[in-house]
Amino acid sequence: MKIIASDTQIDFMGKIKMTLVISGLMILVGMSSVVLSGGLKYGIDFSGGTLIQLQFKTAPDIDEIRDGLKSVGLGESTIQEFGSKRDILIRIQRSEEKLEAVGSKIRDSLGDKFNKEEITVARVEMVGPKVGKDLREKAFLSIVYAIIGIVLYISWRFELQYAIAAIIALIHDVLVTIGAFSIFDKEFTLVIVAAFLTIIGYSLNDTIVVFDRIRENLRRRGKNTLVEIINASINQTLSRTLLTSGTTLLVVVALFLFGGEIIHDFSFALLVGIFVGTYSSIFIASVFLVYWDSRNSS
Repeated sequence: MKIIASDTQIDFMGKIKMTLVISGLMILVGMSSVVLSGGLKYGIDFSGGTLIQLQFKTAPDIDEIRDGLKSVGLGESTIQEFGSKRDILIRIQRSEEKLEAVGSKIRDSLGDKFNKEEITVARVEMVGPKVGKDLREKAFLSIVYAIIGIVLYISWRFELQYAIAAIIALIHDVLVTIGAFSIFDKEFTLVIVAAFLTIIGYSLNDTIVVFDRIRENLRRRGKNTLVEIINASINQTLSRTLLTSGTTLLVVVALFLFGGEIIHDFSFALLVGIFVGTYSSIFIASVFLVYWDSRNSS
């Protein structure tokens, strides 16, 4: 099935300046948000601390919960709804008390505002600051190792310039997605690292399909310039790229809308990453090939 004919002649390379400006603005806005907000909003996996999930029989007032916690003395806390309005997630600075004691202490502190019998401590999780730091480092290294593996594979499978072009597109996708997380005040957790690795793999798959067609067309290039060959290659693979991304996005949108709070941020990362990855495989990855060719021919 083709939604776009393979003989289309859209001048993608003629839009290089416009797409570079769009990408530059997306990255600039996103990174500015990261800097202005003091960095990414790390989840308990990376920052350390204690997480308590409470279940109420009726939807509580978050301001009343906040007032009730002031007397507990557990340090700074954040309170938010989790899934339904009856489920409340409380994050506090790391406590030296046992997990069960923390949950009971918070439940007891809310006794003046709510009926304790209507409050259930669903879960209590604790991550120490050293463990959080180690997890941050390992998460970063996992992305670095993935990129190194990609460079080695594409350099062997294609040529060095293709590997560099693919990495530039991947860095573009990651930066835009990180910026989106900062702008929308999303938490960065281990689950999101898994989403980023998924985005890297998905974006790379689209890019390699285009690169393979470019290499195939270069073998019979005739008098065509590299820009003409890249344009033809992207047009020939455009239907496949849009169909693959479109069907995947349908699933991700369904997860985002109906999957619940637990996978909401994960599906948000995939939603942004797949959209941006499709864009970069068409407009960003091939730009470097044109630059490399013009640099070597001058």
